[in-house]
Amino acid sequence: MTTDSPGTPSAPDQAAFLSLAESPEFARLRSAFRRFVLPMTVAFLVWYLLYVVLSAYARGFMGTKVVGNINVALVFGLLQFVSTFLIAWSYERYARRRLEPLAAAVGASEDAS
Repeated sequence: MTTDSPGTPSAPDQAAFLSLAESPEFARLRSAFRRFVLPMTVAFLVWYLLYVVLSAYARGFMGTKVVGNINVALVFGLLQFVSTFLIAWSYERYARRRLEPLAAAVGASEDAS
């Protein structure tokens, strides 16, 4: 019987992770992931904060009618959903094209060692 709890990695697992984390393949994977995630996160946060700031300080602009009873605030709010789905879709494409081959290389280097 072991004294490790179910979520605690054992010493060999920690050593394997450390050797994997130091590999050049893993560094390339981490770099490619960050190259997508960081700019996309900043862009989305700026877009979201623009919506919040405009809602708080530009009520006249946000209340401008676009079509019938639909105003700019409603359009911006719906575009938040659209942008979220576009980000998810673009990440899926990016991951399939760029991250999965790099992850496979990491797995192959782990199997080789």
